[in-house]
Amino acid sequence: MSAVIDIREVTKIFGRSPERALALLRAGRGKQEIQAETGNVVGLDRVSLSIEAGEIYVVMGLSGSGKSTLIRHVNRLVDPTSGGIVVHGVDVMAMDAAGLRAYRRNTVSMVFQRFGLLPHRSVLDNVAFGLEVRGLGRAERETAARRWIETVGLAGYERSRPRQLSGGEQQRVGLARALAMDTPILLMDEAFSALDPLNRAQMQDELLALQRRLHKTILFITHDFDEALKLGTRIAVLRDGAVEQVGRPEEIVLRPATAHVAAFARHVGRARAVPLAAVMERGAFAPYPARLPATARCEDALALFAAHAWIGVDDADGAQVGRVGVGSVLEALAQPGSTEP
Repeated sequence: MSAVIDIREVTKIFGRSPERALALLRAGRGKQEIQAETGNVVGLDRVSLSIEAGEIYVVMGLSGSGKSTLIRHVNRLVDPTSGGIVVHGVDVMAMDAAGLRAYRRNTVSMVFQRFGLLPHRSVLDNVAFGLEVRGLGRAERETAARRWIETVGLAGYERSRPRQLSGGEQQRVGLARALAMDTPILLMDEAFSALDPLNRAQMQDELLALQRRLHKTILFITHDFDEALKLGTRIAVLRDGAVEQVGRPEEIVLRPATAHVAAFARHVGRARAVPLAAVMERGAFAPYPARLPATARCEDALALFAAHAWIGVDDADGAQVGRVGVGSVLEALAQPGSTEP
């Protein structure tokens, strides 16, 4: 399958002499050394990622790792010092002003950390704003906006102003505004990090439920490892602007490629990260009374082991394709994980 978003060797250097810093970087000099010598800051260092259609691809890392800089390259709010971005086979860096406007209106939508709502507009007008910019008439854009407001659970708030809403409700407005554009790609930059833990968990669940219906291609930025494990189809871990590891959640947790990734993995609940598909025994077994989908997490199975020695594992069509026992689950959760690539 070809990538929907293809990030190719993207390097970004901030400062007055990026070409000098780029030459030093290519010569093997480190980020701190380059900053001390030139005053330039290496934001990204030869980042290459391939994002497939319909996945939630999470880029996570600590503050200063380059994750927010990276997502801003995809809708060209930032241009790279070197490298390129290809979306649906089109070079984003080669777009002229008209092409870039069309791309931002029809291909990518973005949800920001701080909501970015217009305080003087109602919820309805905030959600409809992008459609207004696109040129849709009032009736058409309000019909679409109302549908998405209801979808994110805010029916009845159409005439409210952002200041009258809680943080979680404001974030739902931001999500509805992006979804109303009906673009195939959704960019989410720390979209839930300003929320309290309860609202954050609710918005994560809401996003997963919406994704099961909409099948968008989502690039999601976070500094929270638990959030990355919960949402990500795949995860890329950044450190100092460079990619440390890319993999499925269970690969990141069970087989960390570096000591930096292993430090994250030691502090998460593996039961929430590892799907049954990663630990199941495949085969044509007699149907078990207790069954779970292969995408369920190990934590979903633990409660069932009190009454069942084995749990059947089903594919997406509901057909049993294997089984899982308490021993294999506990072995996976107790596995220390390697720090070797």
